[in-house]
Amino acid sequence: MKNKIIIIAAALSAAAVLLASCFNAENKNTPAGAADAGAAAVMEKPVFAVNTTAAVQGQISDYLALSGDIISGSTVDVYSDVAGKVTRLYVSVGSRVSRNQAIAAVDPSKPGMTYVPGIARAPIAGTVVALPAQIGMTVAQSVPLARIAAGGALETRVYVAERFISKIALNQSCEILLDAYPGEAFKGSVAEISPTVDPTSRTMEVKINVSDSGSRLKAGMFAKVRIITEKKDNIVKIPATALVSRFGEDYVFTTTTDPEDPAFLIAKKTIVKPGILVDNALEIQEGLAPGQEIVVKGQSMLNDGSRVNVVEHVQPLESGE
Repeated sequence: MKNKIIIIAAALSAAAVLLASCFNAENKNTPAGAADAGAAAVMEKPVFAVNTTAAVQGQISDYLALSGDIISGSTVDVYSDVAGKVTRLYVSVGSRVSRNQAIAAVDPSKPGMTYVPGIARAPIAGTVVALPAQIGMTVAQSVPLARIAAGGALETRVYVAERFISKIALNQSCEILLDAYPGEAFKGSVAEISPTVDPTSRTMEVKINVSDSGSRLKAGMFAKVRIITEKKDNIVKIPATALVSRFGEDYVFTTTTDPEDPAFLIAKKTIVKPGILVDNALEIQEGLAPGQEIVVKGQSMLNDGSRVNVVEHVQPLESGE
């Protein structure tokens, strides 16, 4: 029995010596300092790829977007003083006419009675925009023979929903956009506001003067209108996508040099006070200065002090001035 115990003890001792030798051999094959390098790699801060842009000082304008039609500033219908048959037309659509110029001849003659034709004349100077009268048709005195648009500036007619009426005032600046001239904005201003609201549509009619120095606009064109309801100058603005709102705070991430390692940039959490938002431009009332670099993409993963790598600098917003 004692011999068996001695043999087992000897075997265990041999196994322990063998394991120790293997461990020492592995340590000899491992490069010096590899363990320390691994620990350093674990402790190194992660670096986040971001896009940045610069905060801009400029102008921002809030507006009310509407749609409407280009119309003549004033139009007048032409009527005949007598009822009868149209025997002659002196003008065509698009003709320029002067006041009292002949528009059409109407013969009031009946079987057995011959009369001198009556001449319908233009009550104002302008352009013939419609000519419903045709030679041979019989007209009454209440039927318009032609429609004349005065030669003054064109207007845009829009209808404003009841909930926006408080934002409309005379002489407000406007921009008129037309499909016929993409990318170009015509200037205008609010010229007339209806004193009543249509009870059916709950809208109010508004007329806007249109500046058309090149005479390119035509009555009947469809127009998209921006009525400028608020304008601010010399404000700081940034892309709206840069703003982060978490836990009741509004902030952006600016970039600065890492004080621990100047070779890196870090993201700095900067509390801001946002103002009005127009399209993608956001007014910043407090917290940012013009020219500061802010993160516009990749900020969702950042914390205050996170290291960042700027992979793209996005073009700043236009100043708008």
